Amino acid sequence: MFDIGFSELVVIGIVALLVLGPERLPKVARTTGHLLGRLQRYVADVKSDINREMQLDELKRLQEEARKSAMEFESTVRSEVAGIESGVASSLRSASSAVADLESSFKASADPVGESAVSASATRPLDAETMPDTMLMPDPELDERQLALDIDRPEPASKSSKTT
Repeated sequence: MFDIGFSELVVIGIVALLVLGPERLPKVARTTGHLLGRLQRYVADVKSDINREMQLDELKRLQEEARKSAMEFESTVRSEVAGIESGVASSLRSASSAVADLESSFKASADPVGESAVSASATRPLDAETMPDTMLMPDPELDERQLALDIDRPEPASKSSKTT
């Protein structure tokens, strides 16, 4: 703490013995020792408090850096997901338009009656939400001629006995 050598301590001890006397010197030395011990503990407490504050500041800085890094990662992931969603949506739109074009060309070539039999809903792309229930689950009682799938093929014998 202080830069005091042994010879300087001997000089201070001799001066204290002469000034205080042999009766009060032990009591003053004991009190001085207690005071120096308290001073050393106080200095050690202040040092530890300063170290704790420095560590707390360092932890706060690290926490803020981690939070910023997490936010940047989250924004990157969100932008990538948005890009993928837009790509999937555009692919779905182009696929729906291709299916609609295919359906319209198929209906035009397969319908001998003409365009009057084609409804306006047949040109829209079909999905499970817009399909009527009869298209989702066909009636097993209907034969192929009623569905207009194959007119030239003769009716099977097993189905004609059911429709009596």
